[in-house]
Amino acid sequence: MKKLLRLAVFVAGSLTAMHSMAEDAPKELNLGILGGQNATQQIGDNQCVKDFFDKELNVDTKLRNSSDYSGVIQGLLGKKVDMVLSMSPSSFASVYINDPKAVDLVGIVIDDTDKSRGYHSVVVVKADSPYQKLSDLKGKSFGFADPDSTSGYLIPNQTFKKEFGGTTDNKYNNFFSSVTFSGGHEQDILGVLNGQFEGAVTWTSMIGDRETGYTSGAFNRMIRMDHPDLMKKIRIIWESPLIPNGPILVRSDLPPAFKAKLVSAIKKLDKDDHACFVKAVGGKQHIGETSLAEYQQIIDMKRELTKGGR
Repeated sequence: MKKLLRLAVFVAGSLTAMHSMAEDAPKELNLGILGGQNATQQIGDNQCVKDFFDKELNVDTKLRNSSDYSGVIQGLLGKKVDMVLSMSPSSFASVYINDPKAVDLVGIVIDDTDKSRGYHSVVVVKADSPYQKLSDLKGKSFGFADPDSTSGYLIPNQTFKKEFGGTTDNKYNNFFSSVTFSGGHEQDILGVLNGQFEGAVTWTSMIGDRETGYTSGAFNRMIRMDHPDLMKKIRIIWESPLIPNGPILVRSDLPPAFKAKLVSAIKKLDKDDHACFVKAVGGKQHIGETSLAEYQQIIDMKRELTKGGR
């Protein structure tokens, strides 16, 4: 009789725990997508991600496409975004500086071609322009992407401050005639093509075939979209040192059992539908292990920028 009673208590406890876990599991999953590129294309590139997670986790995945990087930063801090597959390192630094416990690092994207763990900020000009190096842009108009972009602002800003002095506020001691935040990488490139800027920054892996826009980056996305001859129209005149690829993030205070399933599902997406993962992250990349140490230099740089102003 005692054994039957203990069994009944055990079964009741197990059912209660399972019921509690089911109640804890969110019915909706919010996937944050950084702004700064064609919104229609970004939504399209992530539709397969939605389909995968809807089925894998029995949720309704919402694609939270922000018009700027700040929207995703605030979404993570405000618990309106649950995960990001392709986060800017500088934007991650902003989240971390505001709340070191807000997100968990799932991994870093690594290039399929040569296992590179990073990418580059580059300055582009029109191919038929006379500009061959940064100093040739003296007195010319310049475009940054977004204040929370690593390659589109943080890294080139540091270079310009060292080379020319000043900050964006005084156009680097008036080296440039104007300095504008266009809103994103695609806008920067289009700004150069249409004459809005004589030089601008964007991001690229600098790996693989130049004519196809390299293995990942803004060139690659634009060529796939509707600019097949893009690389014939631009020239790269400056390239940064390697920047660590963006981290994959999940919100740390998700229900633990659900969070573990979500992390497993992200890794499963990479392995089981790699073509979908490649579309979502914007390049031929896969997930690798990472830690906070890989982003510490970016965090320090962002903290210094925040204290010292632009």
